[in-house]
Amino acid sequence: MEGHYVGQQPNALTPEESPQHRFGYTLRELRKVRRFSLRGLADKAFMSHSKLQKWENGDRAPKNRAEVELIDSLLRAGGILVDQWERIESPVPASSRVSVSTAHVSEASVGLASAASQQATSDHEGIFVPARLRDGSVVFVALDRRAMLRGGVGLGAAAALGVGTPAVASPSALPGLNRPARSAAAYSGTPVEHLQRVRRLLIDNDNLLGPGRAIAATREYIEDIKRLRQDAKGADRHALMELQTQYAEFASWLYQDLGDFDSAQFWLDRAFQWSHTVADTDLTSYVMARKAQLAGEMRDLVDVVDLAEAAQRMARPRSRLAAVARTYESYGHALRGEPTDSERAIDDVLNSLDRISGDTTPWGVWLTAQYVEVHRAHGLEVLGKHAEAAEIFTSAIESLPDGYHRDRGVYMARAAVAHAGAGSPDEAAAVGFQALTVASDTGSGRIVRELARLDKALVPWQRQPEVAEFRTHFDGLLAHES
Repeated sequence: MEGHYVGQQPNALTPEESPQHRFGYTLRELRKVRRFSLRGLADKAFMSHSKLQKWENGDRAPKNRAEVELIDSLLRAGGILVDQWERIESPVPASSRVSVSTAHVSEASVGLASAASQQATSDHEGIFVPARLRDGSVVFVALDRRAMLRGGVGLGAAAALGVGTPAVASPSALPGLNRPARSAAAYSGTPVEHLQRVRRLLIDNDNLLGPGRAIAATREYIEDIKRLRQDAKGADRHALMELQTQYAEFASWLYQDLGDFDSAQFWLDRAFQWSHTVADTDLTSYVMARKAQLAGEMRDLVDVVDLAEAAQRMARPRSRLAAVARTYESYGHALRGEPTDSERAIDDVLNSLDRISGDTTPWGVWLTAQYVEVHRAHGLEVLGKHAEAAEIFTSAIESLPDGYHRDRGVYMARAAVAHAGAGSPDEAAAVGFQALTVASDTGSGRIVRELARLDKALVPWQRQPEVAEFRTHFDGLLAHES
């Protein structure tokens, strides 16, 4: 079974060895088992082989979680490397264990926003579930899927990540079955056309079922595209590189929704780099705008406005992509406590919608008046205008088309927080309860993060029946620190 090779080595490390050397030893042994050369693995991970060699020798510890995640995934290590990397600086104390099999608290800190999905287990072997610490704060814990299936986990926490409703297995997830090389002649159309259709299907699947089911497939298709590019030439090679960039941007979005911001940043960086190789200025401008959006979700007061303004400079003047970036700039101003600048940016975008309706770029086609208003509400809630924000979110929920299940849950959760801020605890609890259903369906970290804010905001009314019912059900979604 995967992950057992290290423990079976006759010359295993002694207990006196440092966690840093243990990480390097494990990395080297796994690389050999997977038949990677040092340089070959470094090339696959887009890093220098000298850096990787220093990791293996124990001369230097990795500083970037996303790089460790990628190496763990490439070596199909099942989260072993990430777990050992965490122990270099922050060994997990016994007091941080939670009362489910093989789970550990990913960060011993309060606040879900800074702790969500910090342990990146393999897409096939591990999952995250939200957990409540003894101090009442909510974090994510990493569960080994196989141990969880042996030992069990609370139904609420399992449902949040779709356990018991298995996703379609991909070839590399099946024991003993390696993913075969793809042949261009296998498709009725071209490989690019096939992979474009797959990407659209994955996007639809994400909104209905949540990010967890789509991440593994998305990353595997990125590897497939790389293999196809090896033999492609001319326009075909260019088209595959463009598609690889689009898949990387989508991978970033999936991790963002899951709450794993480090991985989201990693894949956006890859998308930004690759977009320059295809010289698609619209795609590069879009990825830069997404960087601004991610910075806003991370509540990065320094970068969000600067990134949004950079995206506008890169975009064609008066284009849809310029308007997309201006929308994200609005939220950045709200985070910085600049209501006039925030409202001005939103009004500019709304006034531009008619003009940009004929823009032929495929990026940002979802920029509608409703989408812009949702971002206005998001900013108003941050600025403390809770009643106005709740009204706009409620209108947006009613207008969402069928199929936007996860987005509906996000809007509901944010509306509930706004209702609580406006002093309407019964309404907040009722809407939050609906969002809780979507969180359970999709495993969206964005929804759970908002519901954790709601749970805290409702504490002053915790004895009211509706509030108590919501908080009880939300608590039932979580694993608990023992």
